[in-house]
Amino acid sequence: MDTREAAERFVRVWERGWAAHDVATLLALYSEDCVHRSMPFREPHRGRDELAAYLRWSFEAERVTDVRFSAPLVGPDGVAAAEFRVRSEEGGAAATLAGCVFVRFDAQGLAVETRDYWRNASANVAFWASHAWLSHGASA
Repeated sequence: MDTREAAERFVRVWERGWAAHDVATLLALYSEDCVHRSMPFREPHRGRDELAAYLRWSFEAERVTDVRFSAPLVGPDGVAAAEFRVRSEEGGAAATLAGCVFVRFDAQGLAVETRDYWRNASANVAFWASHAWLSHGASA
């Protein structure tokens, strides 16, 4: 699969899957022996089973109100990156998570390695109107 096609599918499926907390749909984007790193000092999640446990834990207390990904930036050798913004409620409080994901795809278009960097804000930050690139239509 072409890297651009894989990256566009990745952000489109992540937008829908995160909003629905659909772990099975998200896992279908990854190879069986994937490695996922969330934040620089955490241990990596190796394989789909560890990634599934991490996703379930991450989604546990979150009520998502909006998920948006930028169009992916595609580089050589199966590598891509995209920014994301998530508005949610956790424990009754509004929150915004903003970050980016770096992905390396295999020849079949599955993610073999992903790395996320993100930051939480304790309120829904007013960035939506000023970040038109987040409305690129990936949620189709």
